[in-house]
Amino acid sequence: MVSDRIEREIVIEAPVERVWAALLEPEFWLGEADPTGVEVREGGRLVSEHPDYGGSFPQLIEKIDPNRYLAYRWASGFPNAEPDSDNSTLVEFTLTEESGTTRLRVVESGFAGLVASEEQRRSSFEDNTGGWREVLDEFKQKVEKQQA
Repeated sequence: MVSDRIEREIVIEAPVERVWAALLEPEFWLGEADPTGVEVREGGRLVSEHPDYGGSFPQLIEKIDPNRYLAYRWASGFPNAEPDSDNSTLVEFTLTEESGTTRLRVVESGFAGLVASEEQRRSSFEDNTGGWREVLDEFKQKVEKQQA
C-alpha cells in the first residue's frame, strides 16, 4: 500500500517575512512558464510548465494565511489535467519563526486516495518525495543567498 503523506522540514537562516515573500514569487511555482502577470493568491490558478515531466501542471491555491500558511492542490501524477478530487494531492506550507530563522514545513497528502493504479500512486509518491527534497534545498539556498 502506498503511503499517503510526504513530510519535509527545513530551517532557513532568514526571517519569516523573507521566506514568505520568496514563496509567493511566481518563479517558485511556474517552472518554464512565463511569470508575467502571475499572482499567487487564494482562489487563484497557476499553471507550471515542466516539459521534462510531461507538460503542464495546473495548481489551485486553496488557502493563504500570510507569513504562516499556504495550501494548494495539484494533479502532479496527471500532466495537463485539472486538479480534482480523484487525481490531486494537497500541498501545505507552514512557516514558523524561530529566533530570527524560519522553519518551513511541507506536507503533501492524498496519494492513497488517487484514482489510479497502485503503481501510478507509488510512482507519484516516490517522484514527489525526491522532488520535495530537491525543491526545498534549492529554495533554502536561494532565500539565504538573498540575505548575503
